[in-house]
Amino acid sequence: MIAYFPLTGLLLGLMLALFDALVCLAWSAQIAAVLDVILLAVLTGALHLDGLGDTADGLLGHHTRERALEIMKDSRIGAMGLVAVVCCLALKWAGLSGLTENRFLFLVLVPAWARSGMLFGIKYLPYGRPDGGTGHDLFSESLQWIDFRWLLPLLILTLIAGRRGIGLLLTFIILTIVLVGFFGKRMGCITGDMMGTMTEVLEAALFVAVATG
Repeated sequence: MIAYFPLTGLLLGLMLALFDALVCLAWSAQIAAVLDVILLAVLTGALHLDGLGDTADGLLGHHTRERALEIMKDSRIGAMGLVAVVCCLALKWAGLSGLTENRFLFLVLVPAWARSGMLFGIKYLPYGRPDGGTGHDLFSESLQWIDFRWLLPLLILTLIAGRRGIGLLLTFIILTIVLVGFFGKRMGCITGDMMGTMTEVLEAALFVAVATG
């Protein structure tokens, strides 16, 4: 299943792009951007946003590793989590509002790259809840490089987009390294919530990166 995360992202992106094309026939790009953000949350059941909120509550404080894991398991959201979710949604809206060049293509690509980041988290970090958790089954077997095969068509489509495509790719590489490094240094592991955080942070940053300035 893990190998198909990028493909899942492509399908989500295609639905988003088609929806956006229809919405833009009736409303401005700013209104379309709000509706696009809502659609992404609906299509994913806000699962990744929930992970972002939990991770922010657990990691953005002076908590021990054990306490951070305990906080992330709590279904309630705190101030850090709320701020993180609001900021993430605001960045997505800003990026989508300013996206004009190759809009349809980038609406397809960004969700795919955002979900591709999880593969590297799974590859390079151990699972933080060995006794069970949301992402426990994803770590039953070690990832092989063949599991990254769906990144190739993503790469080709991204390079076709020219300068902004290269910017998207560089942003993905740098931010993925930063996130995996931060999780590794702060926690020494990754959880389902942290994988959701990777997806949301990458999605927001990539939409901003490809926005037409």
